[in-house]
Amino acid sequence: MLLRTFARMTINHWCCAFLLCTSLSIFAQDIASEHKGLHTAKAQHAFGDGEWFKFRIHYGIFNASYATIELTEELWENQPVFHARGIGRTTGIARWFFKVDDHYESYFTKDEVRPLFFVRNINEGGYKKNLNIRFDHPNKKAHVTDILKNKKGVFDTDPNIQDLISFVYFLRNKLDPSTIKRGDYVSVNLFFDEANYLFKFKFLGPETIETKFGNIKALKFRPYVQSGRVFRSSESITLWVSDDKNKIPLRMQADLRVGSITADLDAFKGLKNQFNIVVPD
Repeated sequence: MLLRTFARMTINHWCCAFLLCTSLSIFAQDIASEHKGLHTAKAQHAFGDGEWFKFRIHYGIFNASYATIELTEELWENQPVFHARGIGRTTGIARWFFKVDDHYESYFTKDEVRPLFFVRNINEGGYKKNLNIRFDHPNKKAHVTDILKNKKGVFDTDPNIQDLISFVYFLRNKLDPSTIKRGDYVSVNLFFDEANYLFKFKFLGPETIETKFGNIKALKFRPYVQSGRVFRSSESITLWVSDDKNKIPLRMQADLRVGSITADLDAFKGLKNQFNIVVPD
């Protein structure tokens, strides 16, 4: 039972929070998105065609799952776009107790990182969901198709809306650490299933962390989530991204009610910019 619960939490509340946020226990608020620390200009080109990441999600030395996300340049309805594909699945012993296969896709514009089409196709221990979301930015609408229920709906969206995959690339491209200081907050509007949410996180400052690739200079953030059944408190998640032009997600740690889960960058390729490793004196 413990392993089954652990496997479920690992994927639902970590892997997909990183790929990201399948259960979306993020704060929903009625205030507008604060774009403090975010560029309003065009993209900084933090990423490019062929970028690929693999993350190892583990409980101590116990591997619970792996997640991958890759990016390609494609044509979507005759428009040049980026196409991001994220996959999360349990592995090893965890898969015996709770089989998870989650698949996410996002098509978004190359310069502004505006989501156009989003796919969420998940199977988590028999719980299945298969949704497509088409974004209509001029009219601030999201057209949601529930394939399994054969149901469609149209919903209002907040300004500068992002989906669960595109928002990662939006932040990587737009986040400007030189304009924020320790204790500042950054927030992004997200659309999940049939509702708008505000993803809010706090900048904790720079920190050098030890990784399998060496010591990396990182920027440390704290996403705010709802405490309760899964997370110990609203400050239970910590995220580190590389302090360079790539803004690579390096590590995410979540303190759950049944322990602490960590996801580490395990492999990568196709980086747009140089990956800086701290060389000891």
